[in-house]
Amino acid sequence: MSTDDRVGPRSANRTLLAVFAITALALVARLVGLGTRVMHWDEGRVGYWILRYHETGEFAYRPIIHGPFLPIVNDYVFTVLPPSDFSARLVVAVVGGLLPLTALLFWTRLRNSETVALALFLAVNPLFVYYSRFMRNDVLVAAFSFAALGFVVAAYDRRDLKYLYPAGVALALGLTAKENGLIYIVCYLGGAFVLFDHRLLRAAQADRPLKQTARGYLVSTKTGLSSWAGDVKSGVFWVVAHSAGAVAAFFLVIVFFYAPRPDLWQMFGDVSMAPDVLEQATVGAWEKFYGQWASGSHQSHDYLPFLFDILETIVYGSGVLVVFSLLGFVVDGYSSGRSRDLVAFAAYWAVASVIGYPVATDIQAPWAAIHVVLPLTIPAAIGGGYIYRTARQSVAIEDAIGTGIAALVILSAVVGVAGANVAYVDSTSENDKQVLQWAQPNNDLKDTLQQMGRIAETNEGHDVLFYGTKHPSSGETLFYVQDESDVLAHWQVSNWHSRLPLPWYTEMYGANVTSTPPNVTATEMAQDAPPVVIAYDWNRSELEDALPGYTVHEHKFKLWNENIVVFIDEEDYVNEQRADLRRAEPASTKRVRNAPVV
Repeated sequence: MSTDDRVGPRSANRTLLAVFAITALALVARLVGLGTRVMHWDEGRVGYWILRYHETGEFAYRPIIHGPFLPIVNDYVFTVLPPSDFSARLVVAVVGGLLPLTALLFWTRLRNSETVALALFLAVNPLFVYYSRFMRNDVLVAAFSFAALGFVVAAYDRRDLKYLYPAGVALALGLTAKENGLIYIVCYLGGAFVLFDHRLLRAAQADRPLKQTARGYLVSTKTGLSSWAGDVKSGVFWVVAHSAGAVAAFFLVIVFFYAPRPDLWQMFGDVSMAPDVLEQATVGAWEKFYGQWASGSHQSHDYLPFLFDILETIVYGSGVLVVFSLLGFVVDGYSSGRSRDLVAFAAYWAVASVIGYPVATDIQAPWAAIHVVLPLTIPAAIGGGYIYRTARQSVAIEDAIGTGIAALVILSAVVGVAGANVAYVDSTSENDKQVLQWAQPNNDLKDTLQQMGRIAETNEGHDVLFYGTKHPSSGETLFYVQDESDVLAHWQVSNWHSRLPLPWYTEMYGANVTSTPPNVTATEMAQDAPPVVIAYDWNRSELEDALPGYTVHEHKFKLWNENIVVFIDEEDYVNEQRADLRRAEPASTKRVRNAPVV
């Protein structure tokens, strides 16, 4: 139960209000200006395929873009809201904003002040804020998996097995968001095993025989079941029944998300399809995952650079939280003689994550640090609660030094977290590369893309041309796609991937896209050039000569060493706009304008 210095309904109500207020703050921080940043490479890739599913109604699980949660849910979002950078990120932002509420699930294991501190760290940690404003799966799998753990803890502590149902649903949602939900399950099981092993070790150190210890656990379990259900048999029955119900809820969620579309809906009209649909949603999905991530070459990389990259991101993006977590470990261990189970569990989980994720990830990406930082929020909450209580006690006894130290720590934390969030919230700057992934275009590209969208609304024929080229160093073909109409093959074409995140915008704006092979010269291309031509910066000079009437816009396409140029026939666009306005004018207005002067 909660071990706060102050207990009672008023204190509990204040804790609830504080957590709700923090959650509201978290939602505001994630939703305001959500569509400001231009889409990242990965956002553009997933977003494009969501648009294709939204338009065609056809979807099948592709492990390379991770779980089906975002495509399935955003399809519903795009039915209500028009596709945009804001609406595409909305679900992740809302889930990330609601994450602080999960602190209440651990309330029985924390003081009131620690519960509030946990909610606060989940709300304002810069990594959580930035990647909650990012259409990617990591915040989703982290939030759902953390909630699943909280529901299990609540079920045990509150002797209410109905919490197992949302635990099963949340765990399944984590797996539908991203496959590393499996790592969370492994960490949870491993942490529980280590906790149990430590209890056996302490019993052995106290010279208690193993049989006596086991008998004590058995008696304690029987007593708990009897007090909860009336007798042991009834207790076992209800534990099994509720657990089975939770497992059923888990698989219902898995099948709903992993089943291919439109096969899932057709199954209800043709029951004979059910075995195949269920097989694809379970065994088939597992085989795809295993073939892509578990047995492939994605983990064939040096360990230490990936470890250093994650640690660097944690230091830059969550340095304040790390300091508080270290304080929390010390305070919890020394204040009561031994760590609370929840804190020790979080420690094992964090250590396993920091060791395991450099192996599990396929690229050096800062979002992987989210999964290491998340378990650290629990000991950080202990540290935050300790500082808060110390400050209150110092004020109560008029201890100026203690009050000053506590205030300085709190102020430093607030300034550090606020400053980091201000820097990172919509950043596309190389200065923040420790927190940002390198495939992020600069925000000034967005204005040019919006102009492209306005052109696509009125232009006839091809709207956008990607000028195919060879990379000066690698010789790789970029931008050129042989068959633009074969959209379902694009996810396998590396040339097409070089365009990302631009396909999200061309698809969203309904632009008619074409491209030229690298052996076509700028002069040849210019003979029938559409109003928008996109190329790499090393082709700029030849295109400027070939497209003299176009305005050129140069943008950083990645955080470093990669620029693109966008040529826009703005004069022709303006003339078309004027012609459209004239065609839209009433006939009487036209006669007045054309009337002779008398």
